[in-house]
Amino acid sequence: MTHSPELHTDTLDALPTPAVVTVSGQIVHANPACLVLLEAEQAGQVLGRTYSDFAHPMDRDRARRRVQALSQGASPGQRNQSTSYRMQTCCGNSRMVLLASARVLWRGQLALLVSGVDMTHLDRLQHEMLESERNFRRLFEKMQDVYYRTDAQGVVQHVGPGVRRVLGYEPHEIEGRTAESYYPQSKDRDAFKVAIMEHGEVSDFPGQMVRRDGQVIDISISSHALYDQHGAFAGVEGIYRDVTQRKNLERELHRLASTDMLTGLSNRRVLLEAAESLFLASAGDKAPGATSAPALLILDLDHFKTINDRYGHLEGDRALIEFAAVVRAELRNTDVVGRMGGEEFAVLLPDTRSDEAEAIAQRILQQLRQRSLWSSDGQHPRGMTASIGVAIRLPSDRQLRDWLDRADKALYQAKHLGRDRVVLA
Repeated sequence: MTHSPELHTDTLDALPTPAVVTVSGQIVHANPACLVLLEAEQAGQVLGRTYSDFAHPMDRDRARRRVQALSQGASPGQRNQSTSYRMQTCCGNSRMVLLASARVLWRGQLALLVSGVDMTHLDRLQHEMLESERNFRRLFEKMQDVYYRTDAQGVVQHVGPGVRRVLGYEPHEIEGRTAESYYPQSKDRDAFKVAIMEHGEVSDFPGQMVRRDGQVIDISISSHALYDQHGAFAGVEGIYRDVTQRKNLERELHRLASTDMLTGLSNRRVLLEAAESLFLASAGDKAPGATSAPALLILDLDHFKTINDRYGHLEGDRALIEFAAVVRAELRNTDVVGRMGGEEFAVLLPDTRSDEAEAIAQRILQQLRQRSLWSSDGQHPRGMTASIGVAIRLPSDRQLRDWLDRADKALYQAKHLGRDRVVLA
């Protein structure tokens, strides 16, 4: 039988890893690294004790059986595989140690060499990583945003559980399908593709998606492009969230900021912005042979103060609402109508001949004459009339104010001539 060389004290003490030698179960030598591991100030705290004395109570029996198995009938050179044990130091602190043991010759006797590596830091790190993973998984499961990843062709590779709340689908029902399948309009997805390819990432990018129940929701997307090892585009990764409630609020705020609350028409600010845009778009001389240009109507409800005084402010409000309804009913889809203030309204008519603008104004007056107001006793009906000034946009109108002034002068001329009429500027 071949025997292993005898282990010497100098060799053992030179090892950077903790090591002890036991004979007949008792520790007869502990190297300096072992004393540090066991937090022993001197060797006497370790020598004469058993290896299992330093094992954690939960691991003590396992350690004892392992040592006994190697001690019985073993020859020098035989060893055990490395195994992790919990150890207790002389100060009562715990250590996680990866131990290996082997039969050796020590001063002419068969002995047991136990060496190890302090894995406490790595063990704690592993536990911290596991705890971090559990926390991340818990957060991932509860987050309101939807995590997703697609390949270069837009096929969804992975989607988070938040998709159940946002779209009503199970993750496996989304994975393997193209993201475009859930867009109500392809132009939204196309705009997203252009932005992600141009900038490499997007933040709070607007879009819409269709839920399982058919409802269209507003979403906000924050994502970045993925690239392979060769720098080629490989897909997109990011999150999206349901912002329908926020968008509805924004739309309502915009409506409130742009709408006359009594009549539901555009307010003065919006109307003047539309007039400015139409004015600038039609700037310059008309093309040779052109017969149409933008037209502006300014309308004023006749005798509105008398209506308020005689019939009351509620009936005055109803008159304005009726007036707005009549005007709106006679207009085209491309026309814009709004309330300038009080009983004065304005209409923008794009690409309209002078006779067409006058005909629209006359129809408004005709329909208005068929409406009646009633006094509070319900016995004295009163008809409704209006005065309208019409101005076609001319090359001589150098600014919007010029166009508005001409329409306004035509309106006051209609008033001066007896009201209930149309006057062209």
